[in-house]
Amino acid sequence: MSKPKPAVVPLHQIPIGPPAADCFALMIEKSLGTTQSGKPYYHCKFRDAKRTVGAMIWEDSDTYADCDRTWQVGGFYKIRCIFSVSDKYGPQIHIVNLRDVRDDDKADGFDEGNFYERSRFDSDAMFEELTKLAETEIADVHLKALTLGILAEHGDSLKRLPATQGKFFPFPGGWLEHTLSVTKNCMLLVDRYRLVYAELTPPLNRDIVVSAAMLHDLGRVAEYNVSELPGLPVELSVEGRLFGHVALGRDLIRLEASKHGELDRELLMLLEHVVLVHLALPEWGSPKLPAVPEALILHHADDLDAKLEMFVRNLTNDKSPGDLTEPDSVLKRALWKGRKA
Repeated sequence: MSKPKPAVVPLHQIPIGPPAADCFALMIEKSLGTTQSGKPYYHCKFRDAKRTVGAMIWEDSDTYADCDRTWQVGGFYKIRCIFSVSDKYGPQIHIVNLRDVRDDDKADGFDEGNFYERSRFDSDAMFEELTKLAETEIADVHLKALTLGILAEHGDSLKRLPATQGKFFPFPGGWLEHTLSVTKNCMLLVDRYRLVYAELTPPLNRDIVVSAAMLHDLGRVAEYNVSELPGLPVELSVEGRLFGHVALGRDLIRLEASKHGELDRELLMLLEHVVLVHLALPEWGSPKLPAVPEALILHHADDLDAKLEMFVRNLTNDKSPGDLTEPDSVLKRALWKGRKA
């Protein structure tokens, strides 16, 4: 009697083995290397929406020839594998067998949407909402035109961008989800503090806070190269490596401003400064310290939104035993997940 084939299990649910398990996975990396003795090998990475694993394919393995000739980054595969976790290399799989996904695999639960993280919200709807806020919440006609011009020109890219490569909102639509949230929080904060500090002359500039909130991470469109295939990691562009998103964002604002000669020069300088220093701290990449109060509002709204998303994702995705999560490499701490209140 033949052995029953293993059930198909989501990659992120495969327990440490053996025995081998079957899963579907997206290949996101394939790099050729050589051992110290000069023998070739491939280091591959596969993922679903909740787990990324590495796989070493050695020259003398049964799968090396197929990996060399036919396995492709961006391809979906059905894999029979044994899962393990290495202290040095993290989650790993030993591949017993691998083939391309077929149409009949849908009966076993294959769905392309299960293999990469994405925003909880529709990118088109978020972009439309952000554009509507620019139209209705920025009073200065010329600053409004600049902001809308930038959003319109880069809209297709902004809908696909993550907010970051791997820190917060690191998925397609993440840029929009983060930017929309920061903009709404900035509106609440500037409205409150304009009342609290009514004696300030000139008053807190609401238009600048709103526009800067929308444009503070604009430089990501030039900093990142985003694949047309969803689920693949974003890569830094040459410009991103040389200058970073803060400087690139200021350049894009200046480029658009050159089309709007009526925009007040001091207003433009204020917008550039708030965007340029929104990280606030030199160790975070800010070239200067904030010199206007509007920059403080954006900085703290931005930092809160980023940190809270990292907390929530860590608490939601952690599968470790006990009352604390595994220490997060970005937050540099473990979080208390065992609370009942």
